[in-house]
Amino acid sequence: MIEVRKSNERGHTKIDWLDSRHSFSFGEYYDPKNIHFGSLRVINDDIIQSGEGFPTHPHRDMEIVTIILEGTVAHKDSSGGEGTITVNEIQRMTAGKGIMHSEFNASDTETLKLLQIWFIPNQQGLTPGYEQKKFSHEQKRNKLLKVVSGKKEDGIIFINQDAEIFLSDLDEGIKLNYEVKNKRGVYIQLIDGMLNVNGNKIEKGDALKITDEKNLELTAKKNAKIVLFDITLEF
Repeated sequence: MIEVRKSNERGHTKIDWLDSRHSFSFGEYYDPKNIHFGSLRVINDDIIQSGEGFPTHPHRDMEIVTIILEGTVAHKDSSGGEGTITVNEIQRMTAGKGIMHSEFNASDTETLKLLQIWFIPNQQGLTPGYEQKKFSHEQKRNKLLKVVSGKKEDGIIFINQDAEIFLSDLDEGIKLNYEVKNKRGVYIQLIDGMLNVNGNKIEKGDALKITDEKNLELTAKKNAKIVLFDITLEF
């Protein structure tokens, strides 16, 4: 089964410095049909104005992945993680038994765009931690590049959950095939462009929630930037 989630159906928070779309229930946005997908609990599509951001605040028992789409974020947390993250870089923060962190737009002139993604971890009370890696456009071009995994693999960001994230920058007309294993689901978030998956067309900001499908054919109808989540549904 493939369910299309249109961009304008997501939750929406807009204040003077933040414009955010929520794929799952978050904050004041509540949708009983979209609370989580397996362990995938949050996908927030954030636009943050120059010089603004989230001051120091707490998290616990969550795996937080940040993907930068435009601009640069300045990060600091109580585990010792500190620095900037820019386009083509991904950050993972294990909140574990408790962590304090802040995230700000590092620029005084440019807008910051990012995806903030939360997974419910496979155990509580983990030691807080931080990891950051860069994946170039060429690494992602016309293929699905695994960037996050619940298995410890060289060059891939590790999270404490049975879930994987793949990124792809597909040129128009390119087709990719993806096999879905038993008892797993796929969630596709389209960052930009136009994509057809098994006859279902989505555009920028749209998503697909996929269950009980064995094979997926992804075809870029326009140059497409894709985030694909492969997640166990036995959660």
